Amino acid sequence: MSSDHIHVAIIGGGITGVILALGLQKRGVSYTLYERAPAFTEIGAGIGFSPNAERALKVVDPEVYRIYKQVASSTETEEYFQWIDGYKTNKVEARLLIGVDAFQGGRRSDFLEAWSGLIAKDNVKFSKEITSLSERGDGKVSLGFKDGTVEEADVVIGCDGINSRVRRLILGDSNPASYPSYTNKYCYRALVPMDRARAVLGAERTKTGDNSMNRFMYNGPGAHSITYPVAKDQFLNVLLVISDPDPWRTEDGKHTAPGTKADAVRAFAEWHPEVRAIMDLLPEKLQKWAIFDLFENRVPHYHAGSVAIAGDAAHAAGPHLGSGAGFGIEDALVLASILEAADGKVKGKNQKAKVDLCHAALETYNSVRYDRTQWLIGATRDACSLFHWQDEKVGKDFDKFLPEISRIFHQIWDNNIDQMVEGAVKEFDEASDSIKA
Repeated sequence: MSSDHIHVAIIGGGITGVILALGLQKRGVSYTLYERAPAFTEIGAGIGFSPNAERALKVVDPEVYRIYKQVASSTETEEYFQWIDGYKTNKVEARLLIGVDAFQGGRRSDFLEAWSGLIAKDNVKFSKEITSLSERGDGKVSLGFKDGTVEEADVVIGCDGINSRVRRLILGDSNPASYPSYTNKYCYRALVPMDRARAVLGAERTKTGDNSMNRFMYNGPGAHSITYPVAKDQFLNVLLVISDPDPWRTEDGKHTAPGTKADAVRAFAEWHPEVRAIMDLLPEKLQKWAIFDLFENRVPHYHAGSVAIAGDAAHAAGPHLGSGAGFGIEDALVLASILEAADGKVKGKNQKAKVDLCHAALETYNSVRYDRTQWLIGATRDACSLFHWQDEKVGKDFDKFLPEISRIFHQIWDNNIDQMVEGAVKEFDEASDSIKA
């Protein structure tokens, strides 16, 4: 490990960790990615990438973006979200323009498999579960793993998800912010073969190809359902989100438990027949996903010394705005850009200056990303309340709903990615000017 360069340890090989690895790789910054599983793995559920995420992918690496477009379900037409009164009328009551060829998606596993293939194999170590971190006297960070091995790095970035071990190591086991909290919402997800979906829902609600009117959300009391095509229109992605009147916990503390089609049918039993038909498409056995976030006990900061957290480890939000992965990609881009700048300043510096540069880089990352990402957590809860007709000022009035939801989405989508990166690098440069050899 050269003293003239920074070496970064990435903990976690999900989407944020993989994109950070590829961003560093593109910029010539040394890194090792540690994944606790024996291979890159992701659930097969559908995922969408918001317009801001797509723009960020282009800046991370044009090849990363090319692969994204290769995997995603793409069109060349304007894209819209469409909200339906799923309880009574089954009519489209509100539409929001997303953009042209925007908010595309597919299966999480397909994206991760394609992107991870770009990572240099020598830069990944599997079956590595982090157990301890300590910043040594010389400023380097020692990483202890469950298998008894110890490694070192100049910077550690925890991309290890909502149950982040790195977050706990930064904040402490007794800090409530180390742990996510239940939102009193749970969901079911399924990928339904498109021919089956079309046979039940008809052509109008299962549009594919270049037709832009194919993203539907059914709003109603205490629940909502979303459908859209993924995987080159081979599947209809179905998401059901249900307000939980009796919050549940699993004995082992996991966020998932066995669920049933019957439970979904009960939750939507009084809804319009079209929505109940969506329930008919589900398999008899489902996985019930409790929706947790980091809202109730906010993470106070995203770094400590030479260790930081990113993505869901820092700001896990519910899935209701489709922006969790996108914000993780933004994090990765900012980190890769700032760490590249820091790496360029290390040559010829002594060890103390090198450590100071690493600290300044992570302080800048925290400064640039904290407010926007913390806002998302609360905004996601607000959006779900709008979808479930639980907002006291809006209720089921779609004329009031559309301006509110449009404001939230555009705050996400309209982020100027180039300006964000340029501002982050400039802020780091100014902060590091006083660091001398």
